[in-house]
Amino acid sequence: MPRARLTPASVTEAAAALVDEVGFDNLSMGLLAERLGIKTPSLYKHVSSQADLAHRVAILALHEAGDAIRDAIQGRSGSDALAAGARAMRAYVREHPGRYAAANAVRPAGPDDPLIPASERVLASWAAMLSGYGLDPGQEIHAMRTLRSVLHGFATLEAAGGFQIDASVDESFTWLVSFLDQGFRAGTTVGAVGPAAGETGH
Repeated sequence: MPRARLTPASVTEAAAALVDEVGFDNLSMGLLAERLGIKTPSLYKHVSSQADLAHRVAILALHEAGDAIRDAIQGRSGSDALAAGARAMRAYVREHPGRYAAANAVRPAGPDDPLIPASERVLASWAAMLSGYGLDPGQEIHAMRTLRSVLHGFATLEAAGGFQIDASVDESFTWLVSFLDQGFRAGTTVGAVGPAAGETGH
């Protein structure tokens, strides 16, 4: 059977699947070429370098993660949206640890980098998770940073096998989401603090 014609998109998809299997740090053009059944130089017809390939995987991951959270919270608000979005992010990291790692390792190369709107897609989903809490605008960026930090920490530790104590990880996650929910509800009664300028992180 003839091999399907490769494109930048199909090469990126293959690289994303590869890093989920072997880890983002183990991505190489040679290994990807081997998985695709081609010679390494043939990859350079579709991506310019390994850095370009990692960049493309990161963009793919950010779009996927943002959409997964968005779809999970559709029609929900408040604690329901928080819980649904948190579960979606946890599931995405567990299922796609390599591409999620790429999304956190790559930075925009300039103002027109497609990584920026991809990052904004995730930020919009996180903002939607928090929209039902009525937070003061000056607190929103701090709430989003808290949400990202906590969920990222839990999900990446879990994906790496970091929870070794004999206790239910699912129960711990439920406890964590409840803790965040109570904190965000309390935040609506706390005086506003000034927003951080120039927030561009993803």
